[in-house]
Amino acid sequence: MHEFRADLHIHSILSPCGSLDMSPATIVALAKARNIDILGITDHNSTKQSGLIKKLAAKEGIFVLQGAEVTSKEEVHCLTFFEHQHTLDAFQEYLDQNIQKIDNNPDKFGYQVVIDEQEMIVEEIPWLLISGINKNLNELEEKVHELDGLFIPAHVNRQAFSMISQLGFIPPDIKADALEISKHMQLKDFLKQNPHLSHFRFIQSSDAHYPEDLGSVFTRFYLEKASFEEIRMAFKNTNGRRVEIG
Repeated sequence: MHEFRADLHIHSILSPCGSLDMSPATIVALAKARNIDILGITDHNSTKQSGLIKKLAAKEGIFVLQGAEVTSKEEVHCLTFFEHQHTLDAFQEYLDQNIQKIDNNPDKFGYQVVIDEQEMIVEEIPWLLISGINKNLNELEEKVHELDGLFIPAHVNRQAFSMISQLGFIPPDIKADALEISKHMQLKDFLKQNPHLSHFRFIQSSDAHYPEDLGSVFTRFYLEKASFEEIRMAFKNTNGRRVEIG
């Protein structure tokens, strides 16, 4: 097995709360400089910038998981990833159909733009991407798995927009492929507080909105190669594939 360093929670220029410095080219350059082998692109409720990042990253030998950080009806943040373009497109359509259409105010929340390889704006999303969608946590999970994607509740220990903050607890039977804990807590301490969750796989990510944060925290994957299916196998701890943090 080979070791791969992964940061699976990255926001680009598309996220309203993300820095306008987080262009696709900058994200890839930072990942290369900081020895990150696998990136997860997780803009708020949109997958539309991930394709260009995947294209640019492939030239540098960096593998990209395409997806989004979705806000459920309960305002729980969840990381979602998809292997194929047709399932990614289907999920984007699902997001567009279900997000609350609240007009974005760029002066208050930030710009929401998709750019091309020449860093020209090709689209500006008019509605606020940090709004919740009209689907609850279980409905979101079912849709992600219906499309054969990966479903990872984000920063579950955080005091806002997490399962603990919004629900008061983490259901031990939730059908998650993994759980993400924030970079401010060690896994051993989290499991001391939540021993009933020890059967889950865990990741830790930077949740980077600014260039200086990318790669500040990462997860180690042990895989034959960097691919969607190998990562899925690591979450299942099968055939020698595994995932480690800390």
